Amino acid sequence: MVAAEHIANLADLLGEGGLLTGRAEMSRYENGARYDAGRAAFVARPASTEAVSTVVAYCTRHSIALVPQSGNTGLVAGSTPDESGTQGVLSLERLRSTFELDLDNRTLRLDAGFRLSEINTRLEPHGLFFPIDLGADPMAGGMVATNTGGARFLRFGDVRRNTLGLKVVLGDETGTVVECGAGLRKDNAGVDWKQLFIGTSGAFGIVTECTFNLERLPQQSATAYLVPRSPEHVTVLLNAMEEQLGTYLSAFEGMSGAAITRTLAHVEALRNPFPGGAVPDYVILAEVSRSWPRRESEQPLETLLEEVLAEAWNMTGEPLQDAFMGPPQEMWALRHALSEGVKSAGYVVGLDLSFRRGGVMPFRAGIIKILASEFPTVTICDFGHIGDGGVHFNLVVAREADGSVDAARVDALRDRVISMSVAQHGASFSAEHGLGRRNQHFYDRYTAPKLKSMAAQLKQATAPGPLGSTRLG
Repeated sequence: MVAAEHIANLADLLGEGGLLTGRAEMSRYENGARYDAGRAAFVARPASTEAVSTVVAYCTRHSIALVPQSGNTGLVAGSTPDESGTQGVLSLERLRSTFELDLDNRTLRLDAGFRLSEINTRLEPHGLFFPIDLGADPMAGGMVATNTGGARFLRFGDVRRNTLGLKVVLGDETGTVVECGAGLRKDNAGVDWKQLFIGTSGAFGIVTECTFNLERLPQQSATAYLVPRSPEHVTVLLNAMEEQLGTYLSAFEGMSGAAITRTLAHVEALRNPFPGGAVPDYVILAEVSRSWPRRESEQPLETLLEEVLAEAWNMTGEPLQDAFMGPPQEMWALRHALSEGVKSAGYVVGLDLSFRRGGVMPFRAGIIKILASEFPTVTICDFGHIGDGGVHFNLVVAREADGSVDAARVDALRDRVISMSVAQHGASFSAEHGLGRRNQHFYDRYTAPKLKSMAAQLKQATAPGPLGSTRLG
């Protein structure tokens, strides 16, 4: 446990409201978005980069473990403490002073505690947005630490692509503050150090300030649900639409019928959009968009999308079985509700996998057969970003009468799927959820010894203290 003397000293360093120690007030920091929970020694809530530096320096000097926490929306136990009661949580939620918009550079410099929803609400009057589209509402620092992707990765890329600068507190005895990047889109004057802190879950340092690239808000959009004739035709449709639509294609999202069915049953506000209410086995949500208002001489996007789909009907092999267009807001409402809908169906073993684009559906076909044989009571409710090879491969496990689940069986299930995806299909076990305690075992298993050795050396150089929930070395 952390000595009372250290708790008192941290409280003095942080001032009023800066340190929480009561069990009730720490509860929301100890419990994650899905099942992970631990016991914190304290919750530090610094309100500036300088205060973060002070806390990190003190804890490093006294070997007090810190787990950085941003919006706490992660699903891999990367932002919550373990059960030992010896780790402190360092929350970024009070880092909210800087919000500087540079319209000419089309960038935003902001503190790490702003949530995505507020960022885009503030940017909307300027016709801009930060192009990360998620069902959750994370904070800026956490998005950097996990390199968040999202539903429009196909068009705009991930957080890494849209990060132009960072301010970071290193986990050393002085809480060294470093600035990496200055909002420049082109800078080859040495090592691009900001990349060290993107996607590494706080293991090398705590992001306190970000400079993000912004994009112009779409002014036109059209959406359609596509029903492929078979799983093999999904990639055929993707390639055909990219060929015909180019950069207008902004999303190509796959949704299993099982995930849709459970979501429609759970979310009363959603309307079943399928003819006769019969949900197909697999559905694709395709979106096209433009960032300028429609011109009179310009073909409407709805017409363009209709023409492209008509061409798909007549392609060799007839890859498109059915298709229908609808209001973008309604179609996206179903897609964004899938996580909550699946969660309502039982205990969710959520796997965040990434494949080469052509490998998604072959993996899916193979693992469906394997799980039907080896885990027949498990229901597959997958969905994801087919356009970039990402899949949220959710497996719903029925709970026992007392609400419990067989932990050993859950571990075996997770291991079976990830082993097949990585070893046989060259996948990543963490497409966009970052690293945490839940996937430490897979990092240890699949990361080359030399790379782990290099990571350990970087850790020693940037954060020799006990920082973060992930062990990279």
